[in-house]
Amino acid sequence: MTSYYVNWGEAIVKLTWKKDYQPPLELITSIHGFCFKDGKVLLVDLNHRGWDLPGGHIEQGETPEQCFRREAMEEGYVEGELQLLGAVEVDHHENPTWDGTSKYPIVGYQLFYRMNITKVLPFDAKYESSRRKFVPLNEALTFKNWHEVHQEIFEHALQIENKLA
Repeated sequence: MTSYYVNWGEAIVKLTWKKDYQPPLELITSIHGFCFKDGKVLLVDLNHRGWDLPGGHIEQGETPEQCFRREAMEEGYVEGELQLLGAVEVDHHENPTWDGTSKYPIVGYQLFYRMNITKVLPFDAKYESSRRKFVPLNEALTFKNWHEVHQEIFEHALQIENKLA
């Protein structure tokens, strides 16, 4: 398990990838995922954020899996089979800007899934994304300045694909 210190907004936080880990629901701050189809990965052009993975926050009464399915549909207009990849622990203990009034816990988690896309629907741009594209795997991580932790998650998602093949 490797930890990375990254610039997050105006602060530095510690990110730790925990493969195959599902934290308690109350500590999950967001859900994200890599969606694969025909040797490519889905990226969505999110309003005010640019190219990214589908993902978002759990709504009242949703499970993490239901949340990711909804986000993948709203942002990418895709459906598919899910497999949990794990979670990124977001630790603010060394973040001097964090305080008890933050909407995020001092230690929270971003949950990640792998989706094997089974259905691609017409893109409508009704929600948070203006475009989608499927990019070759070797180009996926060049579209956004992701942290090293995303590379670890992506590699884990690819290993799962190789085991399923």
